[in-house]
Amino acid sequence: MRDLLLVSSSVVHGYGYLEQCEADVRALFSNRKKILFFPFALKDHDAYAAKVRNRFAELGFELTSIHQTADPATAIKEAQGFFVGGGNTFRLLASMQNAGLLPKLRSRIRAGVPYMGSSAGSNLACPTIMTTNDMPIVFPRNFKALELIPFQLNAHYLDPDPTSKHHGETRETRLREYHEMNELPVLGLREGAQLRVQGDRAQLRGIHGARLFRRGREPVEFAPGSELNFLLADANAE
Repeated sequence: MRDLLLVSSSVVHGYGYLEQCEADVRALFSNRKKILFFPFALKDHDAYAAKVRNRFAELGFELTSIHQTADPATAIKEAQGFFVGGGNTFRLLASMQNAGLLPKLRSRIRAGVPYMGSSAGSNLACPTIMTTNDMPIVFPRNFKALELIPFQLNAHYLDPDPTSKHHGETRETRLREYHEMNELPVLGLREGAQLRVQGDRAQLRGIHGARLFRRGREPVEFAPGSELNFLLADANAE
């Protein structure tokens, strides 16, 4: 019953806020007007909520930020859809853990309530946040996330630049290091890419593609429109 939209970034060059994925946002929340927002990845919750609320109003949705509700548990229970915004993934996870919100949110999403994540919010949909690019500015209790999908994402994936004179680690290097110690595949979502998950179907959408990293194998390229259902059925299959 999963109904997910996992976006690499809410802002892409040449587009306004959430503009590149607007059609998918409308489709995800169609016939559902009351959306609950989680602003915990950024420090200024009020400013973040105001920005997102204005954008969602343009799309025809009524958005409430959970930090402004009297009873967060009831807000989750009554929400018709969820949006978790981007920022620092460690701060997001720690805030959700400290408030005891992860189990309640997970239960509602698994019951079919639509979930949208952007950047850190997309990382939160994974089994863990171990493939985030963010710095650990706070300490969560552990790295366990919502487990809405059985594989990892790397939002804002950047390809190695063959013309660069920089000899430090690339994103590919970091993901290969992850696989030295861990098994789960990692889908690197480039800017402008998003993953639409409906039940047992996963489709890569957006204006740019993605790169799949699996332990002991060479990365595989996928273009927008690719069906990635195998990642839901068996994350290590072809």
